[in-house]
Amino acid sequence: MQVPDIAPVVPEIVMACLALVVMMMDLLIRRKGITALFSIITAVVVGFTLMNSSGPAFSGMFISDGYSFFFKLIFLISLVLSVLISIKYIKIEKVDFGEYYSLMLFSTLGMMIMASAGDIIVLFLGLELMALSVYVLAGFLRHETKSNEASLKYFLLGAFASAFLLYGTSMIYGLTGTTNLKAIAQFLAAKGGSHDPAIMLSVMLFLAAFGFKVAAAPFHMWAPDVYEGAPTSITAFMSVGPKAAGFAVFGRVFLLAFGDLQVDWAGVVVPIAILTMAVGNIIAISQMNIKRMLAYSSIAHAGYALIGIVVGGPNGIASMMNYLFIYAFMNIGAFAIVIMLRTEGFKGETISDYEGLAKCHPLAAALMLIFMFSLTGIPPTAGFVGKFYLFMAAVNAGYTWLAIVAVVFSAISAYFYLRIVMLMYMKEPKAEIALSTSASTGLALAVTAVAVILIGVFPSGIIEMARAAVMAY
Repeated sequence: MQVPDIAPVVPEIVMACLALVVMMMDLLIRRKGITALFSIITAVVVGFTLMNSSGPAFSGMFISDGYSFFFKLIFLISLVLSVLISIKYIKIEKVDFGEYYSLMLFSTLGMMIMASAGDIIVLFLGLELMALSVYVLAGFLRHETKSNEASLKYFLLGAFASAFLLYGTSMIYGLTGTTNLKAIAQFLAAKGGSHDPAIMLSVMLFLAAFGFKVAAAPFHMWAPDVYEGAPTSITAFMSVGPKAAGFAVFGRVFLLAFGDLQVDWAGVVVPIAILTMAVGNIIAISQMNIKRMLAYSSIAHAGYALIGIVVGGPNGIASMMNYLFIYAFMNIGAFAIVIMLRTEGFKGETISDYEGLAKCHPLAAALMLIFMFSLTGIPPTAGFVGKFYLFMAAVNAGYTWLAIVAVVFSAISAYFYLRIVMLMYMKEPKAEIALSTSASTGLALAVTAVAVILIGVFPSGIIEMARAAVMAY
C-alpha cells in the first residue's frame, strides 16, 4: 500500500475514527445533546475532507470521483437532518443512548464506501456495514413489539438480499475471473454476454439484491412494516440515506460493469419500475397510518428514480441523482412534522390526527403543505423540478410512453398527499393538538422547507452540479 492510495479514502477514515469517538463519548458525557452535536460536527468535517479527495485507490477497488461525491453529499445531508430531528424525539421515546448516534455514523460510513466501490467485494463490505447498523437502529425502541418486529423482519429479508448479491458475485467471478467493475465491463465488451444465460442470471441476482435495498417492487415487502415499527427519526433516515446508497451502486454496477448488457437488463428494469410506481401509489391510498403511507410513497419514488437507471447515459443518471437530492429534503421534512406530533402519551401517527392542524398550529400545517406539494410534484416546489427533469430524460431517450405512465401514477399520488392537506385545513380538530417543538427540529424544518422552495424556484445550481458529477463518472 502506497501513500497516494490513502488520499481518496481520507473522508472514510475520518468518519470511522470520529464514529468511534462518538461511541466512547457515551461513557464520559451524560448530556446526549453534546453527542448529537459532535455527530453533526463529524458530518461537517467529513464533508470538508471530501473536497480534497479524488482519484482511484487500492488498484481501482475504491473510486473517489464526482459521482461518489454527489451521493456522499446526500448521505451527509440526510445524516445531519436526521440527527437534528432525533434529539428531542429519542428523549420522548426514552431511548436517549449514545449508541444511537454512533450507529448512524457507522451506517453513513457504509453508504460512503458503497458509493465509492470500484469492486464488488468493497461494495459488499460497505453494504453490510450500512445494513447491520440500520437493522439495530430499526429495533432501537426495545420496549415496543412493533420495533422489534421491524428489526427482525428487516434483518431476515436483508440476509436474503445479501445472499443474492453474494451468489451473483460468485457467478460473475467464475465467469469473468474478476470482481472489479471496470474489468468486468472490459470482459463483457470483449467477449459479449447477452447470449450467455449464466451472465444474465448473475445480472438478475444483482437486480434482486439492489431492488431490495431501494424497496423496488416486488422486493418491497419489508418497507411498510419496517417504516412503521422503526423510530420515526430512523424511518426518515433510512428512507433517504440507504435508498440513495442503493441507487448509487445500482448506477455504478449496472451502467459501468453491465453497461454493454443494458438492452437486456433494461427490459426487466422497465416493468419493475412500472410495478414499483403502481404498488407504491395505489396501496398508499388505503393507508391510515402516516408512516405506512410514507413508506408506500417511498416505494413509488424509487420507481420514479428507476427511470433514470433505465434511461442511462449522462442525462438519465444526472436526473436520477438530482431527484434523490431533492427527495432527501422533502421526505425528511415531512417526517419532521410527524415527529413534532409525537408527545408524551400521543403518537400522532394516524392520518386522522392531522385533522384541524392548521387551526391549532398554522406554521406546522403550512410546512407540511409544502412537503406534501413537493412529494406530489406541484410547482413551484423542488419535487416538480425533480420529476420534470427525470421525465424529460425519459422522453429524450425515446421512453415517452414510460414518462406518460409515470405522470399518471404521479397524478394518482395527489390523492393521498393532498388528503393530508385537506384534513389539516378543512377539518375541525377533535381535541387540542400539542407539538413537541425544539430548536433542533425547528432548524431541520427551516433547512428542508427553504431547500424545497429555493430548488423549486432556482433549480439550475443543483442540476448543473449533478451533470458535472456525471461528467466525472
